[in-house]
Amino acid sequence: MAYSTLIIEQGVARLTLNRPDVHNAFDDSLIAELNAHLDELHPLADAGEVRVVVLGSEGKSFSAGADLHWMKRMVDYDFDDNLADSRKLAALMHGLDSLPCPTLCRVQGAAFGGAVGLAACCDIVIASEHAKFCLSEVKIGLSPAVISPYVQRALGERQMRRFALTAEVMNAQTALTLGLAHQVVEHEALDSAVDAMLATLLAGSPQAQRATKDLMATVAQAPDSDSTREHTCQVIAKLRVSPEGQEGLSSFFEKRRPDWVESNNTPNASERRS
Repeated sequence: MAYSTLIIEQGVARLTLNRPDVHNAFDDSLIAELNAHLDELHPLADAGEVRVVVLGSEGKSFSAGADLHWMKRMVDYDFDDNLADSRKLAALMHGLDSLPCPTLCRVQGAAFGGAVGLAACCDIVIASEHAKFCLSEVKIGLSPAVISPYVQRALGERQMRRFALTAEVMNAQTALTLGLAHQVVEHEALDSAVDAMLATLLAGSPQAQRATKDLMATVAQAPDSDSTREHTCQVIAKLRVSPEGQEGLSSFFEKRRPDWVESNNTPNASERRS
C-alpha cells in the first residue's frame, strides 16, 4: 500500500501522507514516495498545469516525525548510509520549498521532527487549534539539522535556538505567534479554512505567483544589492508586457474577472491519481 497519495484535479494537487496507523511517521519509503511525487509536480507547476499544492495527512496526527522501525534500522547504519539517508530528506525539503506554485499546508494535529520542516517549507500553513509542533531531535541525541534552514527562516534565529535546544512543544497559538503557522482555526473549521485559502490563491495570476515565488528566493539571498534591485525591475517589466499581465490589467479596468479565474471552473487536462 502506498504511504502517500497525489491527486491532481482542476489544477489543484493534493499531496497526502497516508500512514495514519503510525501517525504518518517518516521512513525511507515515505521519503522516496514524496520525492517521486515532487519530481512529478515540478514540471507541471512550471507549465501552469498545477496551480496550487495542498500538503496534508490522514488521521489524528499530521506527522509524528521519524518512524520507530526506521530509527531502529538506523542504529546499524554507518556514516555513509546515514549521509545518503539525510541527502534524500534534504532533497524532499528542497523539492517542496522550491515548487514554483503556491503551497498550502494543512496541519490537523501533532507535527514533530521532520514534519516541522515540511510545514516550514510551505508558503502558507493553516493549523487546527489541536495542532502541536516540536523540534524533538535533541531528546534522542540528534539535531534538526536537515530541516534547520527552513524552520529557522520561519521562526527566526533567536526562537529557533530556543526550540531546537529545548525540544519544547509549541501549541498552535505559539506557532502562530512565532510565524510558523499563518492561521489557526477551530478543528471543525480546518477544511473550510483550507478551501477558502485555496480559492484565494486560485484568484491570483498563475504566472505572477510563479514569478513572485522565484523573486522572493532571490531577494532573500541578497535583499540590498544592485543586482537584486535590477532583477526586481526586470521581473515587473516582463510581467507588465506579458499576455497574462495585460489580461490582468485589462480585467481590472473593465471590472471583470480575469480569464485565469474563469478557467478554474474547467477540468484540467492533467487530472490524475498516483
